[in-house]
Amino acid sequence: MEKQKQLSLQRLDKPLAIVFAILSILFIVMASASTGFFDWVFARHQNQLSWYIRPLFLIPFCFFSFKRSFAGISITIFLLLTSMSWFPVPATVNNSVADFLAMEKDYLLGDWGWVKIVTTILVPLSLIALSIAFWKRSLWMGISVMVFIAVAKMLWSVLFGGESGRSVILPAVIGLLICIALISVGFIRMQKKNAKDKELGEGKK
Repeated sequence: MEKQKQLSLQRLDKPLAIVFAILSILFIVMASASTGFFDWVFARHQNQLSWYIRPLFLIPFCFFSFKRSFAGISITIFLLLTSMSWFPVPATVNNSVADFLAMEKDYLLGDWGWVKIVTTILVPLSLIALSIAFWKRSLWMGISVMVFIAVAKMLWSVLFGGESGRSVILPAVIGLLICIALISVGFIRMQKKNAKDKELGEGKK
């Protein structure tokens, strides 16, 4: 029964991954094509709860990469993208937060030269590298990529946002530390479970 359930989930894995990949692309296209939708998303992104929750999506992302689930990875990316708009517009907005988001909007809506294109491409490339690390069961490689992502985000924020970019540092550092701690514990436990299951499987032969 359990084996049949696993086979059913495996058959759904790639179709679900494709569905949520399409939804992610639609979200990006809508934000790019509709000024009203773009402004609506950024107005809600002023709520710093979304700033603190976004790094935590690396936890399920790494988990599903470890499990080699395309659907889990795709769903996590969709949730990460849309989490900008999950929380209501705050009654009051910190000046540094408002200034930083205004910079981000100008950055996204401004001219796209090759430097901006290369910088933007680094985002999906870093996520691919992170997924490969846990797909190959390499904890240290995964942690290294996570640190790179967090440091790159902070450097970019300060470089382009100046003083307002410093508002990203605390959520990024807290998120990174939580991710490293929980992912490390989960990774070690899953590795032990896999080793135990392997031993039991060999014992039955």
